[in-house]
Amino acid sequence: MTGFSLTRRHALLGTAGALAGSALLSAGSEAKPATADGPWAIELFTSQGCSSCPPADKALGRLAQRADIVALSFHVNYWDYIGWKDPFASADATERQRAYARVLKQRYVYTPEMVFDGLSHEAGTRPGEVDEMIDRMHARRGPRATPQLKRAADGGLSIRLDALAIGRPAEITLAVYDRHHSTKVPRGENTGSTLDNFNVVRRLEMVASWDGQEATFTVAADRFGPQQGVAVLVQGADLGPILGCNKLETGTAG
Repeated sequence: MTGFSLTRRHALLGTAGALAGSALLSAGSEAKPATADGPWAIELFTSQGCSSCPPADKALGRLAQRADIVALSFHVNYWDYIGWKDPFASADATERQRAYARVLKQRYVYTPEMVFDGLSHEAGTRPGEVDEMIDRMHARRGPRATPQLKRAADGGLSIRLDALAIGRPAEITLAVYDRHHSTKVPRGENTGSTLDNFNVVRRLEMVASWDGQEATFTVAADRFGPQQGVAVLVQGADLGPILGCNKLETGTAG
């Protein structure tokens, strides 16, 4: 599979299918809020064809190890023409970044770009810069719509949300990601380099719209693979602020 597929539908609701293989998310595993207020989401827009991206990719790898951060990597395709076609790039990732640019009133899109909780953006190449943005996320007070995630015995994923006054409907989105890829790049700006990418999103699907009432949603087991992690974003409609998020993964990244 190349890049990631973006599906906006409610087909995930219903009976879970069978999942072959030894599942990364073992039956009964559960993710509850890491802190009273978090976790918080950081989305990195990156490309293997961009020589400026490896430092941000490494930074995301470090962030991915933190319990209070849901770190996701989206590979854009607009640098594929300069010598190396990123095997994980997709038009859907590019469109998500462009949509953020419109919402955040950016003049242009760029890589690398980290989007913090859907509210702000920075390149993410300098540790101090990233730490400052995380501090700003932490400073946002008020209850979070943190989903409680649980892997059921039949292989499906249960998403539970407590009631919360949110003002306007939010979208419940599932992100399915590969935890680690190491790629030798023979051409382009990163010629000769072996690039490590972390939490590479391969599928992004809207589970449902949520009105703030207590609710439980079920994702069928065939929506993610045996070695993949899953994250759930609770986000204002039309790429508004992220109101809450969580991830579910066991073991270590390969």
